[in-house]
Amino acid sequence: MTTPAAAPVIVVMGASGCGKSTIGQALAERLGVAFADADDFHPPANIQKMSQGTPLTDEDRAPWLTAVGEELDRNTLTGIVIACSALKTAYRDLLRAHAPRVFFVHLDVTRQVLANRMVVRSEHFMPLTLLESQLATLEPLTPDETGLTVNADQPVEHIATLAEQAIRTR
Repeated sequence: MTTPAAAPVIVVMGASGCGKSTIGQALAERLGVAFADADDFHPPANIQKMSQGTPLTDEDRAPWLTAVGEELDRNTLTGIVIACSALKTAYRDLLRAHAPRVFFVHLDVTRQVLANRMVVRSEHFMPLTLLESQLATLEPLTPDETGLTVNADQPVEHIATLAEQAIRTR
């Protein structure tokens, strides 16, 4: 008797404007699992703070990250892809505490590309003024973290293919 493969539990991470939601949705579709956007788990006070151009503190992020971690945990049997900035190693550690098998896909892109993308999107609460604080906070994946870093200045399908291959061969 063979054991079925574990359902994928994925966080697509990076700074605002890197393409987390777009890549996350494409990846979830390819893997046949649910997709969620961590922005939907922010308390209203966080959204208001960011909308006004004020960076979140670690204390602001803690309940939000806990909620995202709980969503990962709820979906460990069925699989899920969540788009979540997960900027610091400590934030990813908190997510791993809820879902130890989580695989991170870090979408890496230049400051200029991020700025260009943020300027043209009108439906998002994150203003361009917070880009510098996001980049200052961002800690790339460390060698002991399970995941993949990919250049996000490529076509969506190419990025999704790279991520899918890395996840399936893990």
